[in-house]
Amino acid sequence: MRRHANPLAVDPVPATKAVAWRPVLAKQKGETKHAALTERIIADIDSGLLKPMDRMPTHRDLARELGLSVQTVSLSYKEAERLGYLSGEIGRGTFVKARVTDRAGRMMLDQSHNEVLDLSIIRAVYLDAHDAASREIFHELADSDIASFMRPCRPIAGLERHREIARLWLQPLGVSAGAERILVTNGAAHSIFLALSCVIRSGDVVLCENLTDHGIIGLSNILGFSLKGLPTDREGILPEALEAACAAGGVRALVLIPTLNNPTGHVAGAERRRAIAEIAQRHGVFVIEDEVYRPMIEEDLPSITELLPELGFFVTSFTKTVLTGLRVGYLVVPPAYSIRAASILRVSSWSGTYLTAEIAARWVENGTARHLLSLQRAEARVRQSIAAEILGDHFASSHPLSLCAWLKLPQQWTEDGLVRSLANQNVAVTPSEPFIAGPGHGGGIRICLGGRMSHANLRKALTTVRHAFEQLPPVYDVGAIG
Repeated sequence: MRRHANPLAVDPVPATKAVAWRPVLAKQKGETKHAALTERIIADIDSGLLKPMDRMPTHRDLARELGLSVQTVSLSYKEAERLGYLSGEIGRGTFVKARVTDRAGRMMLDQSHNEVLDLSIIRAVYLDAHDAASREIFHELADSDIASFMRPCRPIAGLERHREIARLWLQPLGVSAGAERILVTNGAAHSIFLALSCVIRSGDVVLCENLTDHGIIGLSNILGFSLKGLPTDREGILPEALEAACAAGGVRALVLIPTLNNPTGHVAGAERRRAIAEIAQRHGVFVIEDEVYRPMIEEDLPSITELLPELGFFVTSFTKTVLTGLRVGYLVVPPAYSIRAASILRVSSWSGTYLTAEIAARWVENGTARHLLSLQRAEARVRQSIAAEILGDHFASSHPLSLCAWLKLPQQWTEDGLVRSLANQNVAVTPSEPFIAGPGHGGGIRICLGGRMSHANLRKALTTVRHAFEQLPPVYDVGAIG
């Protein structure tokens, strides 16, 4: 099966017209004008009056419209950006930032597979072999001396044996770090939180892909940094866009998914990775390399972290490649950050969970992890082949080993209308909203192919999606046509 080209923002994104927005300010006694304007911006975004990726009026235009100084508007925009509501794009303007809302969360609820054909959750394939391996390890643990991993509460970074086995697991992924630089965490999301907490302060600028995992968008709201998405092609972030953003100043870190990006499935080649590392090195920008899907790819690709020994953080886990419930992550940190990362780990969760880390360690030692990974690859190829057969002409981007595919939105549909229509037919998918970190994504729908789903049910779900794409929307959504 061929890899489908990713057309996302290869060319410069044309400027969009600013939204027609004239807020009515209700300044309270003792409140500054810029605080009143900031409150109005936030209120209008929360109410939906201002929508994700709406282009805000320029500072000067809004100041003239409201009779305020340009400085007042600038202060308001900056504060709204710090709080995660706006995002400034170099040379293009200020945009409403997509947020991980309750509505977005409801779209991705992991509902019972008996009720819904759920294509909304990205998760590892689950087969009978996973059941069998899980039961076998539980029996083995029951008959083992468990004191070595159930009794300790230190070291914080993980038991020495677990970290040494982590080192062995990381080597085929292109990472040759010593065990002293490795922390055992409670999954990749936990690792990314730790890495960002090591180097980021509130108000810092962090770069990522214009479509990225919703977890990093949520972290920008929690940790208070300004997240700016960069345009991508079929290999991910464009080096010239990264160079421009870094040259503009103020960039502290880059978080990226070089392998099988969620949701687009792109894979950065060796030269792209080297180009990103060179730019980051020259500008002193930390790189947090989210490689949760990296074990799926057998191609020999360099690790950006290895190319940036003083600036690179490497993240991976078992949840997307071996077993969904095996929430064990490995975080590789620069040598200078080992103590700092361990102290943040202690504050956030004391340590990784030794029991699940023991299961991961035993599976790496006895070959079970590799066996389940090989099953994952084989089944991903089959499911991607089925998806390409049924929906291939609607693919915007995907990869033969990806657990998801990014679909182009038919012209006659809105994303929300299509998601609602499919939900009414008991098929759950995810629109673009949770993933938007920057302009130029073009909209789309993500379908996920993992989990415990028979090929027959997968075909049924994908055929339902195809039929919906080919239909005109219902009357209530007819305004989207044209």
